[in-house]
Amino acid sequence: MLEHLELFFKSIFIDNMVFAVFLGMCSYLAVSKKVATAVGLGAAVIFVLAVTVPLNWLLDQYLLRDGALVWLGPEYADYNLSFLSFILFIATIATMVQLVEIVVEKFSPSLYNSLGIFLPLIAVNCAILGGSLFMQAREIPSLGLAFNYGVSSGIGWFLAILAIAAIREKIRYSNVPAPLRGLGITFIITGLMGIGFQSFGGMLTGDNEPPEGTEPITAEKIEEKEIKKEIEDEEKAVSYNEVINK
Repeated sequence: MLEHLELFFKSIFIDNMVFAVFLGMCSYLAVSKKVATAVGLGAAVIFVLAVTVPLNWLLDQYLLRDGALVWLGPEYADYNLSFLSFILFIATIATMVQLVEIVVEKFSPSLYNSLGIFLPLIAVNCAILGGSLFMQAREIPSLGLAFNYGVSSGIGWFLAILAIAAIREKIRYSNVPAPLRGLGITFIITGLMGIGFQSFGGMLTGDNEPPEGTEPITAEKIEEKEIKKEIEDEEKAVSYNEVINK
């Protein structure tokens, strides 16, 4: 349970798709002018990541990685189909995106028209493919964690586009200098938000724990080091005076 929670919050805040690794920026900038449109696209991204990351995990475990075909028989243990990763991952993503497009067009034509070309372009959104590739690179050990990672990565992207859409709706009525209106002020705000999200970097990484085999530094040890340093300085001064006197 703790492992799932750690991965969930780390994917949303520390490894945020937009603010940490800057993936999916095209859709993030183009479809973030209105909150309603951003919510629709963000929900679609969550669904696609939640389905494609576990499916691609299964493909990676039982088909693509080195020795994955051993379940077919010992003679297939030496086969390595990892060179097909991009093709199969993108095929899975394109299938899910097509399903999302059909559902959105059926039940919400207004949202379908407002999203325009960016809904089918989810299939080539680098954030979607990045979720599967990061899953593969980090060697996530179970299907449940893969699903967790897909959902949390989608939620992180959703929060990013929702936040910038709300800010852009507000600053539309603000006195922004003419050279910075539009994408200029959006890039500046995105950079500031990225700094804020990356400040979470040390929360779940365990960097504050000392490495194994090292003793904790105490006040007595610090004082002992200072005394040794003073003795060494005195010895150096004495030897220097001796050399001068000679």
